[in-house]
Amino acid sequence: MSEDKIHPVDSRNQEEPAPRERVSRRDFIKGIGGFGLFAVLGGNLARGLLLPDDVIAFPASEGYLLVDSKKCQGCNTCMMACSLAHHGVQNLSLSRIQVNQDPFAAWPNDKSIEQCRQCPGAPCVAVCPTGANHIDAANGNVRRVDANKCIGCQRCVAACPLGQSRADWNFEEKHAQKCDLCAETPHWTSKGGENGDQACKAVCPVGAISFTKEIPLQDDRGYNVNLRDASWAQLSYPTK
Repeated sequence: MSEDKIHPVDSRNQEEPAPRERVSRRDFIKGIGGFGLFAVLGGNLARGLLLPDDVIAFPASEGYLLVDSKKCQGCNTCMMACSLAHHGVQNLSLSRIQVNQDPFAAWPNDKSIEQCRQCPGAPCVAVCPTGANHIDAANGNVRRVDANKCIGCQRCVAACPLGQSRADWNFEEKHAQKCDLCAETPHWTSKGGENGDQACKAVCPVGAISFTKEIPLQDDRGYNVNLRDASWAQLSYPTK
């Protein structure tokens, strides 16, 4: 992957980002109701809801990708499909989903699948100074990047709380990018988005990627799940 230097940006030439609505903790809790609690906690209410006096409330995404890293065979077909659907080229470095392999780890813990979690808190959206990283209300509130507004500051890349940032840098076109649940795939004829197909899920030969509209538990257990069914057992693979 190419290494690109980030040049200082003259903020005087940039449009001011649209102001985000700030609400009080009381109004936030009252407004989101039970659904909002699950949006923040993924159903794990025992952890409690901690909010500052002022919070920025984002609508929850209407779609999430789930993976089974123990079912994954490491073929990278999902990465190829993602790159082809979005960019029309086969380039693993341009994929918005990443399969990592650790040669020093024992099977089946030698692989991990890093997919965007469409976080309810959307830290990548919160730090974007231009509104390039935004919530697309027309496509199920998916968190996505408008390449035309991106100034290359890579704040969204740094803000991702996960080990490997799910917002990544397009080293060819010089802008940030992230999973949009295939809402915009100019090189794929299928309809994507929260009510359509996702290229990575569609091509996975073993069914290690799934899609849900239910807000997952907000930790690794909510997004890296067991997708091994009876047909998997027929191949003499463990299902637990």
